[in-house]
Amino acid sequence: MSSVDRNTSIATALPRRRTRPVRVGNVIIGGDHPVVVQSMINVPTRNVAACVDAIERLYRAGCEIVRVTAPTMEGARAIGEIRALLKRRGLSVPLAADVHHDGTRIAVEVARHVDKVRINPGLFVYRKRRTGIEYTEEETREHLEAIERDLLPVLEACRESGAALRIGVNHGSLSDRILMSYGDTPEGMVESALEFVRLCEKHDFRELVISLKASRVAVMIQANRLLARRMDALGMDYPIHLGVTEAGDGDYARIKSTAGIATLLAEGIGDTIRVSLSEDPLEEIPVCYDILQALGLRRTKTEFIACPSCGRTRFDLPTVLAQVKAATGHLAGLNIAVMGCIVNGPGEMADADYGYVGRGRGVIALYRGHELVKTDVPEQDGVRELVALIKADGRWVDPPAS
Repeated sequence: MSSVDRNTSIATALPRRRTRPVRVGNVIIGGDHPVVVQSMINVPTRNVAACVDAIERLYRAGCEIVRVTAPTMEGARAIGEIRALLKRRGLSVPLAADVHHDGTRIAVEVARHVDKVRINPGLFVYRKRRTGIEYTEEETREHLEAIERDLLPVLEACRESGAALRIGVNHGSLSDRILMSYGDTPEGMVESALEFVRLCEKHDFRELVISLKASRVAVMIQANRLLARRMDALGMDYPIHLGVTEAGDGDYARIKSTAGIATLLAEGIGDTIRVSLSEDPLEEIPVCYDILQALGLRRTKTEFIACPSCGRTRFDLPTVLAQVKAATGHLAGLNIAVMGCIVNGPGEMADADYGYVGRGRGVIALYRGHELVKTDVPEQDGVRELVALIKADGRWVDPPAS
């Protein structure tokens, strides 16, 4: 089991769009449940042992739903072997399967082995591009009938196994018909998803999660805002999966993902997230939890408040902050402030449970909330005295074994 708290309650600071709970294995997306963290392995599905190892690493790092691609029937059947091997290892990892081309056959097969099936509306029933030619009403009706015909066996397979269905629209793979009608737009992304939602509702299947992803942050934000408004107007309460697809790597990819995901979460939109990095998938998990922690939606580690330092700072703030983090970074749920001087320190750290504040040359003060607890503590004893104060208050836990 991961050291990450899987049962952290949702903070009340931000509103949440009201959504129906959708079960994915032993995890629930939506409702009053915490925003769920997802990722995807990058190992060829036919390599069963390597896939299981990759899934286990992600799960132990805090990933709550792991996605595996199913590009072929061979890959779909391999997912059954992956599930069986995970079970032999005693791991109940919620699995999702990614289905693109040849959607019906593969989706029906993987529904037997996973907790959620993801289909891409733009590729599910493929139609050759008709550049410059508009679809007639009859052709549109025929295409929708073909989608319904191919989707129905998938819904029945999901219903039988208890799997949820993710309708996952990508900005870069809208169907030719949608592009002809709406262009390469957020409106087209929303309509692409709602076509499938309507068909699912027609057949009384509502275990749905919806995602609209784009590599451009502005498009992703506009599409999801519009989706939320349209679903609310139509009385639909399905949970939304957020992500900026193909974000790249490094700092910019993290900033880009945060700009899209956090903006929508702050507006109450979003029930599960994935940060898509061109790196080891393990690197995605800390970014997800940092986004959720910054917004007060999950608390999985200590929250540190620290000033940027200035000419009034009474100690080497970066060094002391690193020492405080090393000693208390495992105390999930606590807010600890490290402030450079007495001028702004007590006021600026108003939300902190404990404060370490520079008081004079070589001495610091310790606070419990707004209360000054110890003054003129020698700087070399500051971290030790802070830990002692937390222990005396009964709020200390030993760090987990490495």
